[in-house]
Amino acid sequence: MPKRNYVLVCGGTGCESSKADQIFRNLKIACTEQGIADEVQVVKTGCFGFCEQGPIVKVLPEETFYVKVTPEDAEEIITEHLVKGRKVSRLEYDTKGSTKNAKVDDIQFYQKQFRIVLRNCGVIDPENIDEYIARDGYAAIEKVLFEMTPDDVIGELKKAQLRGRGGAGFPTWLKWSFTKDVVESEKYVVCNADEGDPGAYMDRSTLEGDPHSILEAMTIAGRTCGASKGYIYIRAEYPLAIKRLKIAMQQAREYGLLGENILGSDFSFDIEIRLGAGAFVCGEETALLASIEGERGMPRPRPPFPAVKGVWNKPTVINNVETWANIPVIILKGGDWFSKIGTEDSKGTKVFALTGKISNSGLVEVPMGTTLREIIYDIGGGIANGKKFKAVQTGGPSGGVITADYLDTPIDYGTLTSLGSMMGSGGMIIMDEDDCIVDVTKFYLGFSVEESCGKCSPCRIGGRSLYNILDRITKGEGEMADIGRMKEIGLAMKKASLCGLGQTAPNPILSTLNYFEDEYLAHIKDKRCPAGTCKELISFHILADKCIGCTACARKCPTGAITGERRKVHRIDPDLCIKCGVCLETCKFDAVFVR
Repeated sequence: MPKRNYVLVCGGTGCESSKADQIFRNLKIACTEQGIADEVQVVKTGCFGFCEQGPIVKVLPEETFYVKVTPEDAEEIITEHLVKGRKVSRLEYDTKGSTKNAKVDDIQFYQKQFRIVLRNCGVIDPENIDEYIARDGYAAIEKVLFEMTPDDVIGELKKAQLRGRGGAGFPTWLKWSFTKDVVESEKYVVCNADEGDPGAYMDRSTLEGDPHSILEAMTIAGRTCGASKGYIYIRAEYPLAIKRLKIAMQQAREYGLLGENILGSDFSFDIEIRLGAGAFVCGEETALLASIEGERGMPRPRPPFPAVKGVWNKPTVINNVETWANIPVIILKGGDWFSKIGTEDSKGTKVFALTGKISNSGLVEVPMGTTLREIIYDIGGGIANGKKFKAVQTGGPSGGVITADYLDTPIDYGTLTSLGSMMGSGGMIIMDEDDCIVDVTKFYLGFSVEESCGKCSPCRIGGRSLYNILDRITKGEGEMADIGRMKEIGLAMKKASLCGLGQTAPNPILSTLNYFEDEYLAHIKDKRCPAGTCKELISFHILADKCIGCTACARKCPTGAITGERRKVHRIDPDLCIKCGVCLETCKFDAVFVR
């Protein structure tokens, strides 16, 4: 029976860590205490995307958008808004001081987004299959089973021109057709949910907010390619996504949508979850398949490709979460509809995890061809704390940086590659003027070195060699020949490494050398870090004309390196200073500076 109001509570991992579950419980308790439990339904959804403002509570039908809600606010929301009819204005999202938000569409963060993959996230209860079905859920598999042939499905995907969203951008229809055309009694379908890029959480949030869409898409692939078994490979550190996947799978089986004779047809298909231990290399498809088989996650030489010889040496269709989430929509709305979105080279939308030095961090889904400027400034609200934009890293540790000169570049696969970066799975990390490019690059190389499986020498030895050079440069021990060495090693790794991890690990170095070579030279020739980040290359000092002798910095200094009498100029002992920066943060008179 329809309710008078629906109260949606963000139940993604980010908001859950900020007590969203307690907010949910408190809202339900308040409804009971106020006697409106029969009129108001409180629903825990997946991620709303606007993570910067979480936890988020949305009240329907008026679409009131409450942000940064605490468990203590729950009773007030129910009492004031749903009983007395007065919105809690202090919790409403303020749209840049104009008017308090009336609808989500008024919020600039959402205005340029177009949600296909995230269509149900923040809208439905992911643990309730009926809510998914109410939004055309499982209508696509019904259409595939009773109205379409496998060739029809391949044809729609070909018209859609959907490319794999895991990073490589391989045409989805072609991959499926390879597996479909192989004559083999056993075939498999695999979902790559091993999302390991620093700062990336697109796939995890999709699984948390809309798990049934992935199950439906995998079942469609099974029917199309002739597979009866699927695996979802997901890292064990995503407990909420795993929990909701298990609930969704059980519900789908109970409804006859998974398992034997789906919807009364002659087609049977089931899915099993396989947990990964968090190895980044298992994002590479052949390493992932080895891990599914119980082997150590290490890449295998290709060809043969998994589409022909994959898990258990059987033909295997493998796509990542975001790719799968597009499939049901394409089947229902048609490939022609999907291909009208995006650019000539890249169709549809792309989900990005917008993080770093950005005002509005969150999960963003935009049409391909949207510019970086639109994402960073129109959706992301610009650089945090009024700082100056320096660069954006796309593609995570496998990608590269893009500078302000290219902010108006439309985003698609080809364009990002031409700029020395890549689409990757969708991480987008913003850097400002305080970030040291050399130090950031060292971080990414350190990550790749730690995550390398060590199977091939170019990656194992080359990655460590690059990291050691960067480490020396950040310590003021670099030399001019290091520039050439890094380029030579990086290009060799790209050509000779066995898998994508080693082939793309040098990208951050090659990209930053292209755009920020002057910053490398400052570290090497001048023994100076322009951003003031590399500890061995900076020193802290106190300006005599600004210091008033308040002693605040001396009281905060953990090593007693700052001395001086009250109301007299203080000084910093360089031998005792550990360069922690506490004095810089403490001083209210800009008397402390870094050189």
